Amino acid sequence: MAEEQRFQVRDRDIGVEMRESFMDYAMSIIVSRALPDVRDGLKPVHRRILYAMSELGMAPDKPYKKSARIVGEVIGKYHPHGDSSIYEAMVRMAQDFSLRYMLVDGHGNFGSIDGDFAAAMRYTEARMSKIALEMLRDINKETVDFIPNYDGEEQEPSVLPARYPNLLVNGNTGIAVGMATNIPPHNLREVINGTQALIRNPELTAADLMEFISGPDFPTAGLILGRQGIRQAYTTGRGSVTMRARAEIEEVGGKARIIVHELPYQVIKARLVEKIAELVRDKKLEGITDLRDESDRNGMRVVIELRRDANPSVVLNNLYKQTAMQSTFGVNMLAIVNKEPKLLNLRDALYYYIEHQIEVIRRRTEFDLKKAEARAHILQGLRIALDHLDEVIALIRASQTAEIAREGLITRFGLSHDQAQAILDMRLQRLTGLERDKIEQEYAELMQKIAEYKAILGDEALVLDIIYDELEEIKLKFGDERRTEITHSDEEILDEDLIPRDDVVITMSHSGYIKRLPVSTYRSQKRGGRGVTGMGTKDEDFVENLFISNTHHYLLFFTNKGRVFRLKAYEIPDLSRTAKGTPIINLIQIEQGETINAVIPVEAFEPNKYLFFATRNGIVKKTPLDDYSNIRRVGLIAISLREDDDLIGVKLTDGEQEIIMGTRQGMSIRFPEKDVRSMGRSATGVKGIQLDDDDNVIDMDVVEPNEDVLIVTAKGYGKRTPMTEYRIQTRGGKGIKTLNVTEKNGDIVSLKVVHDDEDLMIMTTSGTLIRTSMSGINSMGRITQGVKLINIRDEDAVATVTRAPRSEDDDQDESEDSIEGETE
Repeated sequence: MAEEQRFQVRDRDIGVEMRESFMDYAMSIIVSRALPDVRDGLKPVHRRILYAMSELGMAPDKPYKKSARIVGEVIGKYHPHGDSSIYEAMVRMAQDFSLRYMLVDGHGNFGSIDGDFAAAMRYTEARMSKIALEMLRDINKETVDFIPNYDGEEQEPSVLPARYPNLLVNGNTGIAVGMATNIPPHNLREVINGTQALIRNPELTAADLMEFISGPDFPTAGLILGRQGIRQAYTTGRGSVTMRARAEIEEVGGKARIIVHELPYQVIKARLVEKIAELVRDKKLEGITDLRDESDRNGMRVVIELRRDANPSVVLNNLYKQTAMQSTFGVNMLAIVNKEPKLLNLRDALYYYIEHQIEVIRRRTEFDLKKAEARAHILQGLRIALDHLDEVIALIRASQTAEIAREGLITRFGLSHDQAQAILDMRLQRLTGLERDKIEQEYAELMQKIAEYKAILGDEALVLDIIYDELEEIKLKFGDERRTEITHSDEEILDEDLIPRDDVVITMSHSGYIKRLPVSTYRSQKRGGRGVTGMGTKDEDFVENLFISNTHHYLLFFTNKGRVFRLKAYEIPDLSRTAKGTPIINLIQIEQGETINAVIPVEAFEPNKYLFFATRNGIVKKTPLDDYSNIRRVGLIAISLREDDDLIGVKLTDGEQEIIMGTRQGMSIRFPEKDVRSMGRSATGVKGIQLDDDDNVIDMDVVEPNEDVLIVTAKGYGKRTPMTEYRIQTRGGKGIKTLNVTEKNGDIVSLKVVHDDEDLMIMTTSGTLIRTSMSGINSMGRITQGVKLINIRDEDAVATVTRAPRSEDDDQDESEDSIEGETE
């Protein structure tokens, strides 16, 4: 009977059994072997290798150890599979042509790009690389879950803290059951820039993130042809990237030869050379007379000698077509998310990484808080003992045993068991005055840390700031330049790439008409000339903004309402000199009654640059430039304005400069930029200058100590004054006189910091423009009226003043250059 209960036979459909058993097997392969985790970008074998090396103390500053020792540790404790599979995984982590940022520092023969195998594990040695430490940083602070190993005798991490997005940085390749992953490596600096951008603006799409992550960056460098495959991969998770070898054509002794310096990723050089030789032998590749591999420790160099009558471009194109000198990388961004395989686009990969880092920082902070509170608890007991020192000593001396003394301390002073034990363990030297001060100091520092930890745990924004800052540290420490160049494919030429990089003048009228035209349109004239027409305007309109930019620079448009919009300069219509322009509302979505009051050309959104704001009511603000790198078509809040205030100026600074501001009634103030702390985008700012009731700020500029301040008035008067006459003051004061405002010269309309080697461009409300050399303007004291810079008709007035690069026509006669134009 017992035997019958022990062995039972049940009917089971073999199809169901096979299906369920195979699915269990398949999921085990997918989750436990073949696919990387989205959080740390590692397969279990790679994770176990790094953790085992960490537990063995194989830090970058420690001696190498035999690879066999590492493999044995991994097999015995964490990964019960074949030693060859573990060693091969470790070898790949040590190859500079396989991983973009190596996680293992190998010593010995770890293979080559020629396809040579690594030496046996008993010969090679290894240790962790420096960047691998960032994968394990804080792992001992309970930041990740630990799970039992295969036999339950050890614990291993289910994931690593991974303090940088390793899934994208190093990529991964794996074949599971019914699915595969193939994620290319990327540039660390670009990936971190993208992650930081997503932290600051969670609404970014995969397409938006391509402004920061331009494409894969392979360890073997080479070229990527076109961006279409990259776009498809980043937006859908799947795409095909075309890679090409970097080759150049040389002429030597009347004969041409092709030199190959870089290969596509995962192409074995020796096999490529063999393939070329085979094609030449079979006469499938014409024009090649010799083939040599001259590569050495200084770099790759494959020389392909050509016949004199051979066309080198044709031969090179045939090499691309018939060999692995041009190949494709099939991107398939599949990874484990919440224990299930999921296809990811670029945003998904970074989003799940950020979520993982939020958990890591939260758990690390909880660990640090718990540790700090435990230490503070002990210090509280020591402080009580020191406050009642004589009584404590008497109690201990009267006790027969340590247990009696401990219980007596607990009863008498209300201490915990740990506090009482700490008092009993305290050495006599802690009773000195200096040691007592150290206890008080340590306790005060701990209480401050505890408050900080609690603040972090209560505010996710602080957690995101920590992630942002720690990523910045890693970027500065390990970031490097991109190796793989992205070029255009033969089929794909983007509109932007067809536009030449030229300097242009952008003009915008008071009513919001904008256009661009070449800088060469305006010739230089002598001071006092009548000028040429720079922009046609309606009778009731006038030019208000004029500045120099480059066609490929970004233009940040700041409105009087404190909003910011972004365009590329080439998106501004290129029109004739006298054309009215295109309404700005056709290009950006400004509201009715909103006007553009500042425009900043920006080549790149650098994190160490700032935008400095000034308002009509004298309020100033400073915000990091990269806070404005992701501006939607509908605009973004640049500064929160108080009631009845307008934004009048924005300048690009480095955070270490000085600011000078000028008012309509002739006052000015100069103060250090550091007087204004860095604030967020939507902050209001602080007082920059104290104004009289009938006065307002008209301009603001960045100080250059050895240059002059140029003042221009509404009636065409102006002067230059040395910067030394403007002393540095404290932000928020009344300032000093900068010009004697009279009925003759009119109110101040512009204050600029100027150089001798540039030109001045003045445009009036009627649209007349003059360009004159800055060196032709007299230098005068602060409290003067100035001299006439431009002849102004009674009904006209100066509207806009800007600086321009020195024209080549400065030495021409005024009679030749002075052209009085008619406005439309």
